[in-house]
Amino acid sequence: MSLYDRIVELARRRGFFWPSSEIYGGVGGFIDFGPLGFLLKRNIEEKWREWFVLRHQDFIYEIETPIIMPERVFEASGHLQHFTDVIVECLSCRRKFRADHLIEVATGLRNLEGYTPTQLAEIIKGKGVKCPECGGELSDVKTFLLLFKTSIGPYAESIGYARPEAAQGMFTTFMRVFRTQREKLPIGIAQIGKVLRNEISPRQGLIRLREFTIMELELFFDKDDPSCELINEYLNEKLRLLPEVMVEKGVEEEIEVTVGEALKESYILNPWNAYFMVLAKKFILELGVSENKQRFIAKLKSERAHYSAQTYDQQVLVDRWGWIEVSGHAYRTDYDLRRHMVFSGQEMYVYKKLNRQVDVEVVEAIPRIDLIKERYSKDFDNVIKALREIDPSFLKKALDELGKYNVKGFEITRDIVDFKIGRTLSNVRKFIPDVAEPSFGLERLVYVVMENAYSEVNNRVVLKLPRDIAPVHVVVLPLVNRGEIPDKAMYVCKMLRSRGFIVEYDDKGSIGRRYARADEIGIPIAVTIDGQTLEDNTVTVRDRDTWKQIRVKISELPNFIRDFMEGGIKI
Repeated sequence: MSLYDRIVELARRRGFFWPSSEIYGGVGGFIDFGPLGFLLKRNIEEKWREWFVLRHQDFIYEIETPIIMPERVFEASGHLQHFTDVIVECLSCRRKFRADHLIEVATGLRNLEGYTPTQLAEIIKGKGVKCPECGGELSDVKTFLLLFKTSIGPYAESIGYARPEAAQGMFTTFMRVFRTQREKLPIGIAQIGKVLRNEISPRQGLIRLREFTIMELELFFDKDDPSCELINEYLNEKLRLLPEVMVEKGVEEEIEVTVGEALKESYILNPWNAYFMVLAKKFILELGVSENKQRFIAKLKSERAHYSAQTYDQQVLVDRWGWIEVSGHAYRTDYDLRRHMVFSGQEMYVYKKLNRQVDVEVVEAIPRIDLIKERYSKDFDNVIKALREIDPSFLKKALDELGKYNVKGFEITRDIVDFKIGRTLSNVRKFIPDVAEPSFGLERLVYVVMENAYSEVNNRVVLKLPRDIAPVHVVVLPLVNRGEIPDKAMYVCKMLRSRGFIVEYDDKGSIGRRYARADEIGIPIAVTIDGQTLEDNTVTVRDRDTWKQIRVKISELPNFIRDFMEGGIKI
């Protein structure tokens, strides 16, 4: 049995996770989390919150926005146009597959993400790729929209989509948060929540799901002043990188460079992305993944999302699939805010007061009178008035993005307005902030944590989870089920629960078997109540990883366990 299969078997048997709607045969890409899996997932989430939100309380704020958003949001974000995968269908058995993945498995080719349907169809034809299920011929390659579509309310024309990322809710509410937090930059908005992606053929358990939890942060900053003071502490921190220039050359061995070197050589384009990459490395390290199993690999332009000027995937090495992505680090520029400003008509500008005058761009809109008279003869005066009232720089961005724009009911096209770009001195700068984004998939991290914690000792499974994310903190074990020992054990159990610990009580079977059950689900500490406990109020405390034991007074037990969980005490 492979390591992956052993983990999945353990997860089902002990209550971590299993396929959703299991009694109906399950549905690919959907997972249920059991009691232990829920707690483990929640603890990983809390650790992410500590690393990325709570230590930055002066400028990063967590919010919550809906999963379903109107169609216009995803039209503006570009997802309706770009959030697609390539699909191919077997003409015999009608099974459908993600085309690039199918070709990679069948031919050994790699890095096909970003290839066009035509290019993939040529490979299928040239390599003679057939259906892996029945050997049948394959259809032409087509694009498939990955958004889940729905209607909002009883009106079919009110179309909505389930969000594929939490980011858009943070972009659409940016100005509201910015104003409530006294209009200061940089400012970060974080969100943890469910997202949905209608994957073509998810077949990798927790690694590729149709519904999953995303942990995202959008850091808004002035692109003319992208400095990040926090990075100074980590300039000598080393990262294992495969920069874009190396990926383009087909280099597969990553380099190890300091953060300072990565910024100097433009391997990483801005310091905020570099800062979050350092935090990501340290966060994953605390989840039990060693540095030599981590790396950051740049995506080529053809592979990057439509909004990104640079993207690094943080990858970790797993037994079954090799390198898999656990987080993405995108430099989203001002793309999202700019597009939402244009599509919504709401300003997304930040005004920055300076202590000196600087040279700034000034945009002047010059209506083409002859064309406007010809096209809007009856409404000429109203069109001219509308053009005079709209912000010229806003109108230019709208026309540059869309080619046409509705201004007070009049469709303004690029050919009826000229723009004159000038310069002037001002002590106020108007700009749309740029964005650096770290984004993590939580379910993938659950699997990665379990694989890195899984071990077998003397044919027994010991799940050596990091202590602070273990779903259960302590198990209380009465040595025997007679006399005063069970009552004392239950007292200790209730006392520890009242102090905030997650405690399991187990009185079934031999003490050795109970230790094994606790080790298998990663409980860091076992507390055994025995005859000596009744004499001197001490208990036996056993370390899951070393199996070493010591005696601890019951009165000192809560502080001892807390120190042990935080790594301050060893047994």
